[in-house]
Order: sequence, then structure tokens, then C-alpha cells
Amino acid sequence: MNLIESIILGIIQGLTEFLPVSSSGHIELGKAILGVNPPDPLLFSIVVHAATALSTIVVYRKDILKIITDLFKFEWNDSTKFSAMILLSMIPVGLVGVFLEDKVEALFDGQILLVGLMLLLTGGLLFFSQRAVSKGGELSFGKSLVVGIAQAIAILPGISRSGSTISTALILGIDREQAARFSFLMVLPPILGATLLKVKDYLEPVEDAATSVVAVADNIAPVAGAAAEISPLVLTAGFLASFLAGLAACSWMVAIVKRSKLDYFAYYCFIVGAIAIGWSLFA
Repeated sequence: MNLIESIILGIIQGLTEFLPVSSSGHIELGKAILGVNPPDPLLFSIVVHAATALSTIVVYRKDILKIITDLFKFEWNDSTKFSAMILLSMIPVGLVGVFLEDKVEALFDGQILLVGLMLLLTGGLLFFSQRAVSKGGELSFGKSLVVGIAQAIAILPGISRSGSTISTALILGIDREQAARFSFLMVLPPILGATLLKVKDYLEPVEDAATSVVAVADNIAPVAGAAAEISPLVLTAGFLASFLAGLAACSWMVAIVKRSKLDYFAYYCFIVGAIAIGWSLFA
């Protein structure tokens, strides 16, 4: 992967992370079109996802600051309740990350047919949520867990995380603005946690100096190989491109959800999903 390819994929990630069209699916399609095959696709995915997480922090900085301030009051208030619901929503995606990491990583490597099928599923979910009767209800612990399950399923490339979580929240009758706010803030802890764990895996020094030469070579060789093919400069370019694109897309998406304009993205997912399926079968 070179610098230009990283920037293009970063922009795709930044725009599509917040728009309900599946960022992971579009990155896989982008890699297929550009002919890019990173040695560690999950690493690049985590880097650009961390960039969009940072853009979420910037957009929702006032909300996040208020939540943190209220938490230090050490009392049960709206911010404490909201934080508890976010923690509850993290359980499903945490279980998937712990027990199915290897299987999930295998899906981020040119699975264009799967991406196409999941894009069709995303489109169907968006289409249905627009026709669900919105009750303008409040978020609850039960509903937050259901939305968390939707987020865990959205690990599959082609299923939009924001699309699945916002659509699920709307189907559950949650107020549109609250649905968007919860969807964008609930992803911060899992993404930041996954990023830190991945960085730890890549930078962790050899702990036992008495380990055999073969064992040391086994631990160091993958890092050296990855660094040779994905340089820090390339990763940084992808991060910055994703961050800047994410800033614009996050604000735009909040306005779109309020105006009930998700149908257009449903049709888009249907079209791109069909193209991806055709590409995988006939290209």
C-alpha cells in the first residue's frame, strides 16, 4: 500500500463510518478496485477507525466533557445512567472481539461477495427503519443492549455500524437525535480499546531475555515484515485523511437522521451491494 492509496482509503473510511453505508465494506471494495492487499488488513482498519473515533470526540466534545464532569460528582444522574448504558452496549462487541478475533480478521481480506450480500442487508434494515413507527421514546438499558448486539453484528464487512445501530434504535422507538448521539458515542470505548490492544501487540518488547533465538525471531519477524510494507508515514496519512473526512461526515449524518433521509442510503446500499456481488462473480 502506498501513500496515495492510504489517503484514498482513509477518505473512504472517514466518509462512510458515519454515513450508513458500511465503512468496512467500502474499504474492502476500495482495496479490490485499487488492487491493494495490506499484510495486516485489520491493523489498517483499526488505525482509520481510531481516526474517525477522534473526529467523533471533536464533534461531541461538549457532550463528552459534560459526561466526564458529571461522573466525577459520584452520584446517579443522567450522565451516569448514559455511561452505564454505553458500558452495557459494549458487552456483545467485547465478546465477539475476545472469542472470534481470528475469524473476524479473516473476513477483512477481499471477501467481496460477503460485502455485497451484507450491503443488501444494510439497505433492507435502513429501508425498514424508515417505515417503523417512531415513538420518540427514551433510551433504556434493555434497548441499549439490543443496539449493542446490532453493533456486534456490524463487525461483518458490509454491514454499516452506524446504519445498523441507528436503524435498530429507531425500530425500538428511540428519539432520532438520541439514537444518533448514542450510536456515535457508544463506539468510542470499543474502538479506542481495540486500537490500544493492537498497538500493544505490535510494540510489546520481548519480555523474557532468556527466550531461545527461534522464539525471539518468531516474535520479531512479523513486526519487521509489517513495517516494511506498511510504513508509519502511510498509516499516518490514512489516519489524517480519515479524521478530516470524518469531521465533515459526522456533522452531516446527525442532520440527516433528524430529517429522516435514510431512504437514499438504503437505495445506495442496494445498488453498491448488487455491483459488488456482480464484481465478485464475473470479474
